[in-house]
Amino acid sequence: MKKWRIITVIGIFGVAYIFLISNLYNIQFNKKSYYEEKAEAQQRAANSAEPTRGGVYFTDKNGNSTPAILNKEFPLIYMVPKEIKDAQNVVLSLEKILDIPAKELKQKLNNPKSLYAPLSYKNSQDTVNVIKSLNIKGVYVKNQLGRFYPSENIASHLLGFTSLSDDENDIVVEKGKYGVESYFNNELAGEAGEIKGDKIISALDGKDLNLTIDRTVEAQAEEILKKLIGQWEAEGGSVIVQEPKTGKILAMGSYPDFNPNNYSKYEIKNFINPVTQLVYEPGSIFKLITMAAGIDSGKITPDTQYVDTGSFKIDKWIITNWDHKAHGKQTMTGVIEQSINTGTIFAEKIMGHDIFKNYVKKFGFGESTGIQLPGELKGNISSLSGNNNVNFATASYGQGVAVTPIQMIGAVSAIANGGIIMKPLILENAKSEMIRRVISEDTARKVTQMMVSAVKKNVLADIPNYNIAGKTGTAFIPNFQTGGYTDRVINTYVGFAPAYNPKFSILIKLEKPKGTPLAGQTVVPAFRELAQFLLNYYNISPDRMSN
Repeated sequence: MKKWRIITVIGIFGVAYIFLISNLYNIQFNKKSYYEEKAEAQQRAANSAEPTRGGVYFTDKNGNSTPAILNKEFPLIYMVPKEIKDAQNVVLSLEKILDIPAKELKQKLNNPKSLYAPLSYKNSQDTVNVIKSLNIKGVYVKNQLGRFYPSENIASHLLGFTSLSDDENDIVVEKGKYGVESYFNNELAGEAGEIKGDKIISALDGKDLNLTIDRTVEAQAEEILKKLIGQWEAEGGSVIVQEPKTGKILAMGSYPDFNPNNYSKYEIKNFINPVTQLVYEPGSIFKLITMAAGIDSGKITPDTQYVDTGSFKIDKWIITNWDHKAHGKQTMTGVIEQSINTGTIFAEKIMGHDIFKNYVKKFGFGESTGIQLPGELKGNISSLSGNNNVNFATASYGQGVAVTPIQMIGAVSAIANGGIIMKPLILENAKSEMIRRVISEDTARKVTQMMVSAVKKNVLADIPNYNIAGKTGTAFIPNFQTGGYTDRVINTYVGFAPAYNPKFSILIKLEKPKGTPLAGQTVVPAFRELAQFLLNYYNISPDRMSN
């Protein structure tokens, strides 16, 4: 009896074993194509769930588009952890070839649930060839769409870049970092699709963006800037070109820059956009704001006179002119022509602190411009919050207040635009937006005349047969450790042309040029070169028949 029980148990297990073997054979061979097709269908479904990121385009003067950011297929190296047999050797090999820390590779390998672990993206063909030559089971290469920046370093701060991360499904996801890639990340990224039962809901691709940036203008502006920086062995600089009547930004570049295609090779500080994310004391270009405030409030005129003795005593402090000279009897126009510090102190004292401060705020200082770029700073005019006479005196010629270059060119463009400040635009299809009227049209014209007179008198920015409006600024850099100022400078030039019907405004800023030169030696010739190019590029007719 016992013997038959044993035989019965063996028989039952034998039948079960035969059934399992038969079922396994059926799955592996008879239904192989079914499961392959199912896996392929799942892969297609996964792919259909991934949206394609929208493109970004420059727009030229004729409305034609030029690619600024495209999608391109790049080699993606990945592994299937469950297929890896010799994990230790795989880690040793990949660590050197892909420059991935061993700890990170081990974490990916030790995830038993993972059937797909991305390792390295946008690889060179040499790297791909090496990986393929190793013939490691479980390590594969496939092509995947990724961001490509055909103009490389051009407008890099404005464009930004995307970084890669793995989502919860181990899918490589590109996320915008810095610039328009960050600010418009949601619009560019689109919406992922999904699978509901047997139904596949396709992804919604990201939207394309058309920028106001003209690649030709951008490239020329950056070339002039880099030449300027090299000539004076400066630490950096920025250039902006804006259309005053619409607020459109036609060019925005800074140096040091970076190549978004290889952003990992650069320091993080290179990614900060100095035009919107860094502040500085503007120096004498701020005298335009002081004069505009005084004239518009009716406290002074361009012909108002005072006697410059070379210094001005404020409480216990004595402030001198930048050249340490006394210029005698001067008009307010003469103050702008010769950039006399005591002249703007005089003008600020005549109008009073409240009027001056209110106009500084009306011009947009101390508030963000609303430009559609991430991390914009508001600047700092807190020195005007009290009633310190010295703070107001120094602010009148651009010291003790901190501004961003985008604020500064916006204020100058307001003068160019008959007293109306516009929101800076970087999207071509965006509607022009008036922020407010800052000064009257009459005041704007008078300040423009003062700027034109300054250009004619100082010659360096003058262009034959054109009225050019401009102003220099040389500001010493504050010493944040000990207080006071260092002996290093920032040179800035702002201007627009043609002066009485301007097509463009320009700001050029040069940081720490070697030898502490004046702006007239550095940024003014660069402004003239860029202005001449723009007049030719836009085919603008002369507005002055003789010099």
